[in-house]
Amino acid sequence: MAEAFVIRGGKPLNGEIEVGGSKNAVLPLLSASLLCDGKVVFRNVPLIRDVEAILEIMRGLGSYIERRDHEVFIDNSHVKSFEPNPELVRRIRGSVLLFGALLARFGKVKMPYPGGDVIGARSLDTHFEALRSLGATVDETSNHFISLEAPSGLKGAKIVLAESSVTATENTIIAAALAEGDTVIKLAATEPHVQDLVTFLNSAGAQIEGVGMPTIRIRGTPRLECKNNAEHNIIVDSDEAMSFAVLAAATRSDVVIKPMNPDFIEDGILKLKTIGVNLEVGDSFLKISKPTTLYKAAKIQSGLYPKLMSDQLPPFAVLATQALGTSLIHEWMYEGRLGYINELIKMGANAIIMDPHRALIIGPTPLRGAELRSLDIRSGMTTLIAGLVAEGETIINEAQIIDRGYERIEERLQALGADIKRISA
Repeated sequence: MAEAFVIRGGKPLNGEIEVGGSKNAVLPLLSASLLCDGKVVFRNVPLIRDVEAILEIMRGLGSYIERRDHEVFIDNSHVKSFEPNPELVRRIRGSVLLFGALLARFGKVKMPYPGGDVIGARSLDTHFEALRSLGATVDETSNHFISLEAPSGLKGAKIVLAESSVTATENTIIAAALAEGDTVIKLAATEPHVQDLVTFLNSAGAQIEGVGMPTIRIRGTPRLECKNNAEHNIIVDSDEAMSFAVLAAATRSDVVIKPMNPDFIEDGILKLKTIGVNLEVGDSFLKISKPTTLYKAAKIQSGLYPKLMSDQLPPFAVLATQALGTSLIHEWMYEGRLGYINELIKMGANAIIMDPHRALIIGPTPLRGAELRSLDIRSGMTTLIAGLVAEGETIINEAQIIDRGYERIEERLQALGADIKRISA
């Protein structure tokens, strides 16, 4: 059933909001657990739709899964299938990570192209070239299905990624963990969730060096021991922390965001300071206070970590509508992700999309309530923030898309004093 959020905005919020486990970390971690024959326990798992989708796929493969609130217990000792449910795979982009995991475990995998948000071309070429380097053959000719096989087993190799893709890096790490011999991955992505994946795999018995570096070295092992029911606490969600920080700033609120790791969002914090946001950074918290000066326009550009990440950029467009001058929003990676700018224009934003990667926003401009769409997870959060800033009533359709990345978002914002409710649409 379709759902929508109804928001009456235009008022500041107050209080503390807790940051959950990382969506972008948990999906590769769950997939990587398929390398373990034994039991695995993940803690700080967010209660979001994308996690439920991956768990449902894994159950279909034969995984025994028990969920207790934010803990997930997994036993993969009876996994027998290398063909995930096609309908489920097409629901979620994160299912792409099953290529590396199932190929490593079975020497073959067959599944359709993964689904997920439509935010621009996200080619799988980098994934497949890396897996070919490890000894896999790739057949993309079978009725929209992709079959990968490594009949002689995966072999270590030197791999230079065509682009520093996060999921391609993760797929390659997962596959290489069980490959025979040594693998070197160059131009590897270095994001916090890639680091978290390496931390887990090493704790489960893998031999991986170079965490957080663009060159990763892996000494393959025939199997992962996963001793003592391998346990792992998932890192907090940097993207969520950044969303909440921008939300607090745009609504001119007093909000403490915790727990979080400020080292993971240093460029985002720098952008907030450049704009003039009144903030305090602690070891595990970020405090946003009411502004003491007018916000200033800025160039806000995503890039390779540790720059502002692509998933963290969209909410800044709302803050730009409240800043004096002309701000540039530059989405360097995805050419289909600026659709949320058109949603902000419906609310009165003075903005123009210059090309598929850049938009200009001139402010400050008051926003007014409107009926909007959730185009993808981050765009949906951006329109939600805009609704909290705007005067009057805002309706955000496709609320379930936001649920894919943000746990119980309306309840958490209500605790800050937000006037937001969920309705059937």
